[in-house]
Amino acid sequence: MTKRIAVLLVCLSMMAAAGYAQKSKWVYLFDGTSVAALRGYMTDTFPSQAWKVEDSALVAQTDVPNVDFLTRKKYKNFELSLQWAVSKGGNSGVFYYVQEKSAHQSHNGNSPNWLDNPEMQILDDIGFNDTAAIRSAGSLYDLIAPVGKVLKPVGEFNTAELIVNHGHVENWLNGVKVVEYDLGSEQLKALIAKSKFKNNPNFAQSTDGYIMFQHHGQKVWLKDIKIRTL
Repeated sequence: MTKRIAVLLVCLSMMAAAGYAQKSKWVYLFDGTSVAALRGYMTDTFPSQAWKVEDSALVAQTDVPNVDFLTRKKYKNFELSLQWAVSKGGNSGVFYYVQEKSAHQSHNGNSPNWLDNPEMQILDDIGFNDTAAIRSAGSLYDLIAPVGKVLKPVGEFNTAELIVNHGHVENWLNGVKVVEYDLGSEQLKALIAKSKFKNNPNFAQSTDGYIMFQHHGQKVWLKDIKIRTL
């Protein structure tokens, strides 16, 4: 019996070393009520004028200054899960490895980090004025178009997952893996060289950071936002 236990312990150790260690438990970033795990870009408080809690969802408000929100903690290897819905023409996104920069803003008033960090796109594919596949819902924005995507109609909630694990990244939408890539790979470098980020040497260079949710000026609903480390 002792020998069998010893063999089992060795196997478990080898699995952990190979990256098969048990994942951590899910932790809610937003559970329908509390925003304690979140804050506004470049502030220590949550931007309650730009995002309001309505019917257990965080709702981006229109006709107010755009303010992105992000996690209070930094993350490196993680699995993020959330549900999202948009109004007609709605646009948002999830960014990772964000490093806050106060030096400038993007054209619509929110944070500049869409210029520096990879984005999993949130979008009304039909009603938004840009219908390019590489900038559609579920895409790695401006770089990789989603494959096999099944998108819910405007106003209905989609389930999304973003997995970042030792440089390997996956975007999931409604139970389907729609995008997959590796940070720092030659394939990704080639795509960046042909994208709107080609003249930005800082794009996708961070190795950890905050997770950020974009306020683009349109109505967006986010709920059941949770994360676990890998």
